[in-house]
Order: sequence, then C-alpha cells, then structure tokens
Amino acid sequence: MGIDKRLAIGFENALLNIDRIAAENIIKKALADENGDIFKVIDTIISPALESIGYKWEHGDIALSQEYMASKIAEELTSKTLPVESSQRTSRAVIGITTLEDQHMLGKQILKALISSMGFNFIDYGSMSIEKIKKKIASDKVEVLFISTLMLNHALRVKEVTEFIEKEKNGTKVIVGGAPFLFDDELWKEVNASAMARTAVEGMHIAQELIGEF
Repeated sequence: MGIDKRLAIGFENALLNIDRIAAENIIKKALADENGDIFKVIDTIISPALESIGYKWEHGDIALSQEYMASKIAEELTSKTLPVESSQRTSRAVIGITTLEDQHMLGKQILKALISSMGFNFIDYGSMSIEKIKKKIASDKVEVLFISTLMLNHALRVKEVTEFIEKEKNGTKVIVGGAPFLFDDELWKEVNASAMARTAVEGMHIAQELIGEF
C-alpha cells in the first residue's frame, strides 16, 4: 500500500510546530504501513517535508529558527531508524560524498546509510574545498561523486570539478543536489554535472544506472 498523503502533510506540520512527539509518531505509523522500509518513508515523507520547509524559508514564509529546528528534529528521527552498514562491501564501485564548503548533515547522512546498506564502498569527504576535491577524486579513483550545496555560489563552482574531470579524463560521474539545484532544475546542466537528484533514494538509483549496476 502507498503512504497516506495525510501523513506527509502531518509530518511537515509537526516539524513546523516543533512537535517532536507528533513527528515521531507519524514516522512510526509510516514505517508500520511500509513494513519498516525507512528509505521509502524518507523518500515520500521526510525529504518532501524538508524540501517544502526549505522553500518556505527561502521565500520568507517561515523563520530561520523554524527551518533549523525542523531540520534538527528530522535528522534526529532519521538517525534512530537508519539501518546499520552492510558487511558485503567488497569490490563494488567507490562512491564519494561531499557537501562542498557547506555544513549540512541530514541529506548526507541518509545517503551514506543508503550506500552502505546497498553494499557499495563510499568515502565521506565531509565539507571540502574545490582543490581538495580534485585531488581526492583522482587519488581515490572515485567512480561517482555526490556533491550537495546549500548556497548558489558554491553550486556554480561545481563546474570547476567537472571541468577538472573532463581534463583528466578519469571518468568520474558527478551527481548534484541541494537547494540551488532544486530551485533551478536546469542548473545541473550549467555546471556540466552528470545528473541531479532531488532525494538520496533517487540519487542512488541514478548512480546505479551510471555505473551499470541497476
């Protein structure tokens, strides 16, 4: 059965009202409905709610404090339900993750858990400068690099990474995400990324297709 849309709306309202108990109860209900499939719950409830809240903050409809607390509650609830790492990571593709000079954790945390549970090797580069990213993807032989940004000026600098990859011809695929790419769905093309993902789950589907493991 599909997740009740009322749960998604209720979860967003609970976050905006800073009601942790209500938000947690909604996640528990959704998990029960979906037989514990946390990634489906993330994709259909948590990620859309945070995207909507981010949009409202960008347009001045809610206070920064609301956006911050909503994200914090969502991160705490997600952390409690994410699966442990898979023990099957052998020779599968190397996937890199960076937030490109920004500090935001929830999306990256979800992505890391998803990559691990699917058995891929991954390297968390944390928040890193452009120059360091260039060196790392070359030395670590990264096949897919996820780059997430909060600020437009950082998003535009992704092009420096893709130009480096093209120059070195190392074949690394770049998947971008984050607010600037959500608000301008053509921006990923401007920075010559391989693809744009709206959610962590969508990002992993794209990554599998790019490396031929889907």
